[in-house]
Amino acid sequence: MIKALIFDFDGTIIDTETPWYFAFQEVYGNYGLELPLALWGKCIGTTFAEFDPYEYLEQCLNRPIDRDDITTRSKEYYKKHMDKQELREGVRDYLSLAKLKGLRIAIASSSSLGWIQRYLEKYELDDSFDIIVARDHVGQVKPNPELYLKAIELLGIEPTEAIAIEDSLNGLKAAKAAGLYCVVTPNDVTKTMNFENHDVRVDSLNQLSLDRLLATFR
Repeated sequence: MIKALIFDFDGTIIDTETPWYFAFQEVYGNYGLELPLALWGKCIGTTFAEFDPYEYLEQCLNRPIDRDDITTRSKEYYKKHMDKQELREGVRDYLSLAKLKGLRIAIASSSSLGWIQRYLEKYELDDSFDIIVARDHVGQVKPNPELYLKAIELLGIEPTEAIAIEDSLNGLKAAKAAGLYCVVTPNDVTKTMNFENHDVRVDSLNQLSLDRLLATFR
């Protein structure tokens, strides 16, 4: 019996990932270069340890760059793109219905707690989650399963009593390694990823009612 939904945050609840890709595309464009999505995809759902866009830019230019300047510019570009973002389709309905059904609701995210809380406040989701597990709380982030293992420990449930909702390959790997069921709902920058071993895939949560999803795992 499913007792909890555990959401990834970036790209799943709010698509913060596509704006970051567009922002760094603009940075690279300033140098007459392109940033391949296949490379950028390696750091989605995890950290720049998997792919460092600063280091790659230096490799392309064959010289050092002013990283502080790049950071400032990328944040400006990011804000421009992010201002247009809304919650992903179906998320608010899932949260409301899950609460009515008595399900526990959590976030397991490779982002910092401060980053997550800022957007939860902006979109008035402050009271929607029972627990939040962020990178501040673990030693390793996705694709390592530690975030999900910590979440189910705090929720007091077994892995098979939770459904993870993810948008990235790194997130999927983390959820499955922790023993959870996983629904994949890719966004614009993750939809071309080679997802395998997921339980359900939908373009958005609007495509599958929560009742039908829960019935899948009875």
